[in-house]
Amino acid sequence: MDMGLEPTRVAMLARPGHSSIAYRQREADPSRPPRPGVVFLHGFMADKYGTKAQFLEDWCGREGLAYLSFDQTGHGQSEGLFEDGTIGSWASDSVAVIEALTTGPQVLVGSSMGGWLALLVALRVPQRVAGMVLVAAAADFTEGLWHHLTPQQRDAVEREGAFVRDTPYATNPLIFTRALFADGQNHSLLREPIDITVPIRLMHGQRDDSVPWQTSLTLAERLTSRDVEVLLFKSGDHRLAEPAELQRLVEVVGDLACA
Repeated sequence: MDMGLEPTRVAMLARPGHSSIAYRQREADPSRPPRPGVVFLHGFMADKYGTKAQFLEDWCGREGLAYLSFDQTGHGQSEGLFEDGTIGSWASDSVAVIEALTTGPQVLVGSSMGGWLALLVALRVPQRVAGMVLVAAAADFTEGLWHHLTPQQRDAVEREGAFVRDTPYATNPLIFTRALFADGQNHSLLREPIDITVPIRLMHGQRDDSVPWQTSLTLAERLTSRDVEVLLFKSGDHRLAEPAELQRLVEVVGDLACA
């Protein structure tokens, strides 16, 4: 049962000149001491209703923490075409949503691509980030994917503008556009130090068949923060959505948000 003080609000953030963003938000319990809010950033072709997002939202309600999740442009209930989105545009949208809908530092929880976006948000508005929990963070995933495409698939991207692939983690096939690959190079992070100094927790399943778990180890090396921990789940897959894994997720978020 959801024991939060107020029900989660579902609304649209209107942005003149830009696509409106669908979001879910819960206010903090005013009877408790001020604490950072929690912002969830979903993965590629996912949305704000994923298993981790809903589990985290319910937990925030019980803990009296402010909570925000939203659909990136072209995802879920937000406006815009998915094919028009890029890592850079989704990172800019994330910053705009956080600045419009939250107050003070937040703990960013990023899943897969949302982990890459969370890192970019922290680099752009470090004063708004109190800590981060990144689950199977897919930093620079477009570069890795491009190297694994066959010559025929690369040719399809160049000629037709996109490559389509089925996935067990989404209802619809994944669409990787030429613009997505090109823009991803402009936002790559793993080649040099990443100047983020807040506490960061990296969670990754060692049976992840979408993002190699070694990516989290590379991230830990690149991050300049002195408070970085990597949590590996030997039997965990890409989603890390089993009950014990979800419980560990909220424990880790709680260590940062409720300390």
